[in-house]
Amino acid sequence: MSAGHDAPRRLARRREVADRVFCTRTEGKAINRFVDRRGPRDLGPRINERIRIPEIRLIDEEGNQMGIMPTREALTMARERGLDLIEIAPMAQPPVCRIMDYGKHKYEEAKKKREAQKKSKTVEIKGVRMRPMTDDHDFNVKLRDAQRFLEDGDKVLVTVIFKSREASHPEFGRAQLQKLAEATSGIAIVEKHPSMEGRRMTMLLSPK
Repeated sequence: MSAGHDAPRRLARRREVADRVFCTRTEGKAINRFVDRRGPRDLGPRINERIRIPEIRLIDEEGNQMGIMPTREALTMARERGLDLIEIAPMAQPPVCRIMDYGKHKYEEAKKKREAQKKSKTVEIKGVRMRPMTDDHDFNVKLRDAQRFLEDGDKVLVTVIFKSREASHPEFGRAQLQKLAEATSGIAIVEKHPSMEGRRMTMLLSPK
């Protein structure tokens, strides 16, 4: 086959290699490096056999400093106690590892993350509407709604709506709000006590 016919094949080959490899010329030498196009992966801390350095500084499961020792010896100690060896400070010299229950550690870290997300959550004000003469069944429905909102970390604005003649007896609406406040006292505080505005009486509850 002539050189002219072989040129397209060589060009395609060069393009294929160029997609995988880039060259950095240093002191006249070409250094080939493969380009990893995958995104970064969070594999978590190195544990047990994944810790391949020769020696570490060890902390035991009680928090005691055990000093510098061979990694294999530290791993044996962890295995004998039914626990794991976790690298907690990989940039230290030597790296610091701790003996612990890795499954329990992951659970606690996930719990801390959930709590932090809950604290950073934007607080919303949810609404619950009632009547001054709401019966027990409807009251319990409104109560469950209020409890759900409060447990989600939101505030609850409880509104009692009066019809024309009912407005002359605000004590009935106040009694309903007081009953709801007492029923949610384990998870909420009264941020704004009942107040009458026109034909509406409102109370604001905040989660504890």
